[in-house]
Amino acid sequence: MGLAGSNESAGAGPTSLPQSSESARVQRMVEEFPGGRNTAAIVVFDRLDGEQLTDSQLSAATGAVAAIRAETGGQAGGPPADLTISEDRMVALGQIPVSSELSGAPLNDEVERLRTLAEERAPDGLRTQITGGPAFGADIANAFAGADVTLLLVTASVVAVLLMLTYRSPVLWLVPLLVVGLADRIAVSLGVLLARVTDLSFDGSTSGITSVLVFGAGTNYALLLISRYRDELHRHENHRDALRRAVRRCGPAIVASNVTVVLALLTLLLAALPNTRSLGLMAAAGVITAALFVLTALPAALALCGRRVFWPFIPAVDGTDNAGSGAWYKLADRVVRRPAPVAAGALAALLLCAAGLLGTDVGLSQSDQFRVRAESVDALDTLAAHFPSGASDPTIVLARTEAEADVQRALDAEPGVSRAVPTGPPHEGTTRWAVTLDAPPASQEAFDTIDDLRARLGEVPGAEALAGGSDAKQLDTAEAARKDQLLVIPLILAVVFSVLLALLRAVPAALVLIGVTVLSSLAAIGLGSLVSEHIFGFPALDTTVPLFGFLFLVALGVDYTIFLVTRAREEALDHGTARGIVRAVSATGPVITSAGIVLAAVFAVLGVLPLITLTQLGIIVGIGIVLDTFVVRTVVVPALFALIGPRIWWPADLAEPESVRAEREISTTTGTR
Repeated sequence: MGLAGSNESAGAGPTSLPQSSESARVQRMVEEFPGGRNTAAIVVFDRLDGEQLTDSQLSAATGAVAAIRAETGGQAGGPPADLTISEDRMVALGQIPVSSELSGAPLNDEVERLRTLAEERAPDGLRTQITGGPAFGADIANAFAGADVTLLLVTASVVAVLLMLTYRSPVLWLVPLLVVGLADRIAVSLGVLLARVTDLSFDGSTSGITSVLVFGAGTNYALLLISRYRDELHRHENHRDALRRAVRRCGPAIVASNVTVVLALLTLLLAALPNTRSLGLMAAAGVITAALFVLTALPAALALCGRRVFWPFIPAVDGTDNAGSGAWYKLADRVVRRPAPVAAGALAALLLCAAGLLGTDVGLSQSDQFRVRAESVDALDTLAAHFPSGASDPTIVLARTEAEADVQRALDAEPGVSRAVPTGPPHEGTTRWAVTLDAPPASQEAFDTIDDLRARLGEVPGAEALAGGSDAKQLDTAEAARKDQLLVIPLILAVVFSVLLALLRAVPAALVLIGVTVLSSLAAIGLGSLVSEHIFGFPALDTTVPLFGFLFLVALGVDYTIFLVTRAREEALDHGTARGIVRAVSATGPVITSAGIVLAAVFAVLGVLPLITLTQLGIIVGIGIVLDTFVVRTVVVPALFALIGPRIWWPADLAEPESVRAEREISTTTGTR
């Protein structure tokens, strides 16, 4: 009894189901059955006054379903035409066959037509709702309708406001915004091209995350370049000389940061989940585009504008040294004076936040993934309230026909199965069952039953039995996501560590930085999961959120690490390790803070999209960037560098300069007296 179909054709974009999984094999085999390329849209009837359905109303509803099937073509081999009535006679439903090959606009049009027909033919006093796989697909697509434009406008507005606050100039903010905005549009075109030349596809969530990455990373690169350019304008009369020196000084850091993010994103191509691979490819292309535009188009635009682009705060040639004074200098100076207690306290706070991961539920059901209400979800709730648990979306079992009797006995013997009936005649020696589970859809009990069922069927000799359907698909997706985490996360860490090692040529520094970055990322995911559950009321994290959150936090967090530590190494040559990290914090503090606020705000913009997954990702990455900006880069890293001292640069020999050592000894002696 396939009441609500198996949602095999959502038509919402790239699937999250690995093609090698058992449920994917079932999906492909079902398509070979007569009518297997059709899926069922479900018409749900109930009374507006909440009473039981009368015989005359049921008869009228049966006629309405027959009329709708006739007007929509009534594909041969489709779902049964009989009306199904709940035991309490409160709800009845019928099935309308819809081609599973429909997607996008054609699917939306077909579902809208079904809803119009159902409303027109609804018996007096009855409410009609459409649910099932096609309706879910259409509602998902409609939820994203216009969302890309909204996301672009909100993202651009947030970046514009933050740039204006950062630069306090009515002109300067336009230059990086236009450059990064153009990079985003080029990245979208690249995504379309990649979809044509690869077997990957991209949906609204993929393009939304990519746009956020392009704006976030591109703005970060622009802030770093413009900050260094402004510093150099204090030393050079000719603005183009200052610009050349700024590009030479910060170009390697931008390239290193970009290479780190791109390589980390490309590790997603090794994942089993198709939508994860799609994001890896499209996002990597987008971030490369952002870096290219910042390193080419932005310097050209700044060269044309000249020094006056900073009006009304035009930098004068006065030799100002921003690395030796200011609030950030005072903060870092206090940190390195008492590095041990500061580092211990900050690390303990991060560990406490990371503890939020303990007991975090992972895995959202289909109806829980969207923040917007849709008719398909409401209708599914109606079914769940009046039909047995699991009856709204039966599990599909396929097995060899010669073992049909043994398979039936195995299905009947499974404690978690309330009903199992063959559907339609066998096809090429294979029989198909609709199996109703006792457990609610997408629950842990349902997943446990699927596991038990697969194990039991595997013991039936010669059956070659397979279990699929929506619950099996979610189970296979969750298992693939766990395997992807075990594969991809170590690769991400290896990539980041390799880039840090190549850039800094210092083993202890690379180990310290990768360690605190990982701890910061885990703290953000732990704290973000608590915020998601207890403040926003989301039932669980989506299966892809831990991996994507960790990837973005590690890869993007390394941006700030590279900006800070490359400057610290430069300063350490003249001022020693402790003073060098203080001066580096002072010099990069404003730009890292501005970049962190911009990036956190841009990821928070993902909340304008209707997908809970993206909202959770925005929460976690936003929290992580704030922790990274205000705790890790400004407190933890300076404290650890001061504790370890010049050995942090091993095997390079960056011993304290003689002048710094003498000054420290004099200060110590004076303090002793």
